[in-house]
Amino acid sequence: MENQGEILIAVLRIGHRPQRDKRITTHVCLVARAFGADGIFVWRKDEKIKENLDKLVKAWGGDFFVDFKNYKKVLNEWKGMIVHLTMYGEKIDKIGEIRNKSKDILIVVGAEKVPPEVYEKANYNISVGSQPHSEVAALAVFLDRLFEGKNLYKKFEDAEMEIVPSPKGKTVIEKGFKTQRS
Repeated sequence: MENQGEILIAVLRIGHRPQRDKRITTHVCLVARAFGADGIFVWRKDEKIKENLDKLVKAWGGDFFVDFKNYKKVLNEWKGMIVHLTMYGEKIDKIGEIRNKSKDILIVVGAEKVPPEVYEKANYNISVGSQPHSEVAALAVFLDRLFEGKNLYKKFEDAEMEIVPSPKGKTVIEKGFKTQRS
């Protein structure tokens, strides 16, 4: 799955509680975008998250959508594969099987207790390890394995800013101007 092309990779964030989970949900969005997903569905409306992501996409480039929809509606309308990331699922070793299906993929991550129907609707319930950990970490590991590490240093033509990897210091290109930061 080098380039998703016509394949849509989306994340469904279940259980977002605006007052409690805004930082974690924002981090889920950042990881989803940086590691190759096309967008995210958040089940409770939180315009601040959308505003922040829209600004980030404008500065760093690419296309990434943030949409607010009830998780049941998303699960029922999704035509592709559903992968639920959970500690209780099958080992992530199933990633090759998932990658080779060539279908749209909806990756479900929870914030609070995930309703049983998610386990039932999912084509795959996948565990990223068997110890308690963050959904942010699980999503990062899953997407990295799905794309075989190929999305870590992608560049966007429409980016206003770009990081240049360097052994020391910080090198940022801002609309054609290279700046060194320490």
